[in-house]
Amino acid sequence: MTGLVVLPGLDGTATMHAAFVEAAAEWFDPISVIAYPTDKVLSYAELEALVRTSLPKKRFVLLGESFSGPIALSIAADPPANLVGLVLSTTFARSPAPMLSLLAPLVRIAPVRAIPQSILSWLLLGRWANRQIEIELQRAMDAVAPAVLRARALDALGADVCSKLGNISVPVLCLRATRDRLLSRAATAGITSRIRHSAVVDVEGPHLLLQAAPQACAKAIGTFAMQP
Repeated sequence: MTGLVVLPGLDGTATMHAAFVEAAAEWFDPISVIAYPTDKVLSYAELEALVRTSLPKKRFVLLGESFSGPIALSIAADPPANLVGLVLSTTFARSPAPMLSLLAPLVRIAPVRAIPQSILSWLLLGRWANRQIEIELQRAMDAVAPAVLRARALDALGADVCSKLGNISVPVLCLRATRDRLLSRAATAGITSRIRHSAVVDVEGPHLLLQAAPQACAKAIGTFAMQP
């Protein structure tokens, strides 16, 4: 059975994927979520190096979620021999909001702990919000040092791995949320326009798609992995 490696979103924790991992177990074994340091600022390049040391030796599919998309794309552009597919969930190859880069000086001092839960829930979950997911989201954010969250947000605003996309030869699946309030459809189009052997599956849900629609995501990814 093929393995699945999940690279998490901005919080970088492995605490919000239990329902998805359970759903994906029908298609993949083993399944691992690689957690990033919660108290150490690491650049995209440093996180990629960390991830590479944790990749399995057997056949696996790599899943990059949100913030981790550029890392997953970079690895797929220079892949280990046992990487057989790439999945991208609500993510980007280039800064998802280039105009927001003008706000970088404010991001550096943003009081991330003071952002109301209601705003995070509206932006990331929308009508899929429920008490369980909101608790998991709050715990994940609270587990990470504010300086680390700010640094990752800045890195995302400045991300651009588009020059590497032409080197990706493994099959690629993009999961696009139908009600994503954080990313526009252009983020996915920027990837698929440069990778011809890529497919897009629209899943009903918000930006935190793996959390809000774990069964639908697992089915789409499992079906993708089973294709010859």
